[in-house]
Amino acid sequence: MPSDEKYMRLALEHAEEAARCGEVPIGAVLVKDDAVIAADRNRREEFMDATAHAEILVIRHAGEALGGWRLSGCTLYVTLEPCPMCAGAMVLARLDRLVYGAADPKSGAAGTLYDLVNDPRLNHRLSVSCGILTGDCASVLQKFFRERRL
Repeated sequence: MPSDEKYMRLALEHAEEAARCGEVPIGAVLVKDDAVIAADRNRREEFMDATAHAEILVIRHAGEALGGWRLSGCTLYVTLEPCPMCAGAMVLARLDRLVYGAADPKSGAAGTLYDLVNDPRLNHRLSVSCGILTGDCASVLQKFFRERRL
């Protein structure tokens, strides 16, 4: 979809902000009817909370903005493939679609290591599109970790 790149660029802006704040650079944006409902970044260090992943925060903000936990009709854009916790939250929130940039071979739960978002044993499944601005999404993560190793 043509708008996928537009919203992934916005998620990347949030990822870059996370890096500037010393957080693992992951950004997320939730969209409904071509309007941004919520956007955020990783905030685990800031909040001292292991669950403060960008996706979880965006799902929380969107529920508040839309007045309910069911996020039907929404698409979540995230720069890195979601982990099992975030993928599970997406299923529970009834998101329609997930779009991610870089795959995560260590903990990706949207098709790479696990496929929670499409597990037929669960009561909801998401449409998944991957590889949107993959190079840019991977680059911000690689730069962050390369600088940490120096």
